[in-house]
Amino acid sequence: MVIVGSASWYLSKANKTQNQVVADNPNVSLNNSNLRYANIAYSEKITLSKGKGVTKQAASCIECHAQKTPAIVQDWSKSSMAHAGVSCIDCHGVSKDNPMANQNCPGVKGTNIYVSKMVSPKTCAKCHPNEVKEFEESGHARAAFHLALKPDQGLIAHEDMGAPEYKDAVVLTGCAQCHGSIIKMGPNHEPTQGTWPSHGIGNVYPDGGVGNCASCHFNHQFSIAQARKPSSCATCHLGPDHPDIEVYNNSVHGALFAAHGDKWHWGSPPGAWIPGVDYDAPTCATCHMSGVNGLQPTHNVDMRLKWNLWAPISKERTGGYETAAFEYMKTGKLTAGNPLAGNPKGPQEARKEMLQVCASCHTQSFANNYLAMADKQIELYNKYAHAASEMINTLEKKHLMMKDPWADPAFRTYYYMWHHEGRRMRQGAVMEGPDYSHWHGVFQLQQSLRILQAIYNQRMKDGKIDPNQIGGVGMGE
Repeated sequence: MVIVGSASWYLSKANKTQNQVVADNPNVSLNNSNLRYANIAYSEKITLSKGKGVTKQAASCIECHAQKTPAIVQDWSKSSMAHAGVSCIDCHGVSKDNPMANQNCPGVKGTNIYVSKMVSPKTCAKCHPNEVKEFEESGHARAAFHLALKPDQGLIAHEDMGAPEYKDAVVLTGCAQCHGSIIKMGPNHEPTQGTWPSHGIGNVYPDGGVGNCASCHFNHQFSIAQARKPSSCATCHLGPDHPDIEVYNNSVHGALFAAHGDKWHWGSPPGAWIPGVDYDAPTCATCHMSGVNGLQPTHNVDMRLKWNLWAPISKERTGGYETAAFEYMKTGKLTAGNPLAGNPKGPQEARKEMLQVCASCHTQSFANNYLAMADKQIELYNKYAHAASEMINTLEKKHLMMKDPWADPAFRTYYYMWHHEGRRMRQGAVMEGPDYSHWHGVFQLQQSLRILQAIYNQRMKDGKIDPNQIGGVGMGE
């Protein structure tokens, strides 16, 4: 194996003229903006760590892609991977028998090298085994299974207007970009249009890997600084059903980030990102993942969570580790997993760890008192949820619910109560979002319960469904 000990093979391209760049790359002309990127790619200086190098084949990949996809090479050149000598082929190279393997790239056609456009967590685990294992033990690993097994009570079938040719568009441009996709391979060993590309965190790859590291560590810089910023989480944790970024942005923590975040030190190593030294208010990553105040960093985002706050009824997380990814890798079966996945030592240990995070900035009484009131708000939500679910269950037993739930004002009202208003109430409570806890949360919830109660009373009195009954739109939606 030939090792290129430095980046000299790459820097030799630095002095190309614009005309030479254009001649080498048909996608670039003297009059378009791609020329600038091509020049950047050619002139970018990459200094690999001392003693590190890349193979001759890897050098060939980089040189070609500096012309074909210059922005990718530019990003990679800034990454810690580039400076450690980790190249394209180290991540995209696969064995011949890998179900994602092909030689469709002209640079490897006819050689003994096979590549994949997709990088599975199985590849990441070669260097980051603990991080991948922790991820697989978290609820994030369940995301695509949840979508595949229960696509929101047939909601997608209504959103595509009954036209099967649009079903994949609804899923892949929406749900799958957060939940993930069960990726299928098509002709010529390429991923199918209806299942890829997906930015979703729970991707299931044809080689059996589950998860998507690039959901948080974006290609191709894979930056820890970028992953620590709230905007990374906000690609999915937003909107009327889980407005986590909206809650954060309008909290005191979010206000401090907005005021001072540009001066924080985002690139400190894992376990050495210190509140009061590198930053002065938490982000999502601080509370849920970072090594803070004696805690170890973790990629299991459930470890410090006492409650399940997304389900119709909130329960304490007593289920231990998530199981869906391990079951799939063992048997190939899609399972619903463990919605009560959390800290294997139980919900009280999870709360203890979260309070340990809080103690970096707050007194014990401050944090204890606040989270105790948040617990009360969650318990109050459950009272609303139980009252609503009892009415829905009674109507179902008496055959007083419509066959199409999305045409039924009773079902729609109930759905908004737990899926939108109730989540806002609960998540606003625990993350210091007062307006979401109250006006966008419990206020709207109690109004919706009144609407559902009126529908219930009318159906129970008449013994039939009135198609003209009002309701079914959440308050303020």
